[in-house]
Amino acid sequence: MSMQVVGETGTALPWHRQLSARAAVGAARVLVLLPPRRLRQVLTVAARGSRAATHAQAIDARCAVVTVSARCAGRGCLQRSVATVLLCRLRGRWPDWCTGFRTQPFRAHAWVEVGAQAVGESGDVALFHTVMSVRQRDGGPR
Repeated sequence: MSMQVVGETGTALPWHRQLSARAAVGAARVLVLLPPRRLRQVLTVAARGSRAATHAQAIDARCAVVTVSARCAGRGCLQRSVATVLLCRLRGRWPDWCTGFRTQPFRAHAWVEVGAQAVGESGDVALFHTVMSVRQRDGGPR
């Protein structure tokens, strides 16, 4: 059975915001090729010294990433989530980066959270069990 996938729509971005979003998307494209443990290590190092992102900052970064990348606007949840946290980090902030799975039906997913609330995701993210994350806690990731 085939399923039609409708990508997210982007917004108009000034050229300087497009450049930073494209840089984050490009870096994320390389990082998602790493084994999961190594990806988590890299993101943990990247998160050091950052301040917690607000929901508005995280949604702004996610929107910019979706605007410049068709893969991130579609089914590329891992690249989208990594690009979103990297773009936030370029601005000195860090939202929580999470990956997980659900069992009925089995699916894996990656997303960004702020204050335990998924950013820009549908409500079914609550059905996922988080298995790996890089969280912002009191000035540093956990």
